[in-house]
Order: sequence, then C-alpha cells, then structure tokens
Amino acid sequence: MTNRRLRRLSGPELERTGVTPGQLRVLRLLSAAGSPLRVSELARRLDVIPRSATSVVDLLEERGLVERRPDPDDRRATLVALTPSGTQVLRSLRAHRAAGLAQLLDRLTADEQAELVRLLTVLTADD
Repeated sequence: MTNRRLRRLSGPELERTGVTPGQLRVLRLLSAAGSPLRVSELARRLDVIPRSATSVVDLLEERGLVERRPDPDDRRATLVALTPSGTQVLRSLRAHRAAGLAQLLDRLTADEQAELVRLLTVLTADD
C-alpha cells in the first residue's frame, strides 16, 4: 500500500520527464552499478530477455539519457552508460520520490519513525 502511494506521488514526475517505470529501473540500475554495463548484464540484473533490455536502452538512448560505448575489453561488445542528462533526470525523480516519502513519514510521530527504522533494519539485515 505504501509503495502504491509512492508510485501515485511519483506518477506526475514520471509523466513530466517522460520516463516509464521500466526505463526508470534501467536508469537506477546503471547508477547503482557505478560503471557502464553490457546490455546482457542489464538484462540479467533486470531478469528480462536481452531483446527487452535492448528495446528500453534504445528508447533511453534516443532521449539522450544513456549512451552506448565500445567495450575496451571486447571489441564486439558495447557498454551502456548514463549521460549527464540521464543522471539529472534520475536525480529529479529521486528527489520527488524522497519528498513523497517525507509526506508519508510526516504522519508518524518521532517515536513511530524510530520504530519504523528499527523494524526496517531488522527486515533488511543480512543473515
């Protein structure tokens, strides 16, 4: 339910930027990777077939949000990297989502927020 509310809050910003949820996943993944990735690796991490990842990358590249580069380790392969525009769009979307999350958290008291952090820490801890 909270995720649905966050998506609803993010919807207008996604519309404004023209980024689909699937494209946002690719932008986030490239950002988290910290370095360019091959489309095959993107597909693996997204758990989709390479052709699907290629289609999303094609659209993002047309919009100037990602770029393809030659792979210096394999001349047959290409890497996908965020462009400065892609990084900026991702920052904007993250800021908007953070603001939406802040709105939800404002409903909680300081003690409730602390308890939420404690519970989330327990749930996300590595065993």
